[in-house]
Amino acid sequence: MLNLTAMAYQQAGLCLRVLKSQNIMKLIPAIDLIDGKCVRLYKGDYSTSKIYNENPVDQAKAFEDKGIESLHLVDLSGAKAGHPMHLKVLEQITRSTNLKVDFGGGIRNQRCLEDCLSAGATQVNLGTVLIHQPQLASEWVEIFGTKKLIASVDVMNRKVKVSGWQEESNLQIDDVITRLIKDGFTYFTVTDIDRDGTLGEPAFEFYTDLIQKFPTIKLNASGGVSEQSQLDKLQAIGCFGVIVGKAIYEGRIML
Repeated sequence: MLNLTAMAYQQAGLCLRVLKSQNIMKLIPAIDLIDGKCVRLYKGDYSTSKIYNENPVDQAKAFEDKGIESLHLVDLSGAKAGHPMHLKVLEQITRSTNLKVDFGGGIRNQRCLEDCLSAGATQVNLGTVLIHQPQLASEWVEIFGTKKLIASVDVMNRKVKVSGWQEESNLQIDDVITRLIKDGFTYFTVTDIDRDGTLGEPAFEFYTDLIQKFPTIKLNASGGVSEQSQLDKLQAIGCFGVIVGKAIYEGRIML
């Protein structure tokens, strides 16, 4: 016979632990942009691009209508080109919705960063520039503040890749995070490229390891989500947020 009292206490204990740690994980849908359209890639391969919506503004509105508050907007064209190419789309989304948009892709200098914020981004994802010009990390934290900046670190086999995942840096993820914490970064989005767009499962052990090693960071997990139970598991290990793309577009996770 099921012990309902014991179950109730167990559930209450879980709720208290979640509240105590303030671990209310954010679900953050992703819109990846190529040529002004919402696409998804498979393991970061541009040749596998699949269009899910011709109009990213309509897609953003659809997310907001479902109660979503945050959006991960990635300029894949810009990441490859080395400068943002979809700032107008960012501006249209932030003007047409109340979504808090974190934007990234091709931001290689301070002017680009300022343009993203001026276009309405709540936060800006910095990736390649933090690897190629590490001296800018602490400087930009001092200028813009830690809450405006996200260190977007894309990895394959724990090695960091840059330039729209086209170039391997030979740097280990642990070393990069250690340096960026010293520079003042708090927010991190870590993408496991080998799982991105696969509809498999996230790298649970990998994220658990990072959270245990770097307990002060706010970590957004990205790559491989395919079902609701995986979101529960990511919250349980302490992720600050989870970025979900293809699983939403394919109807595997209902908002």
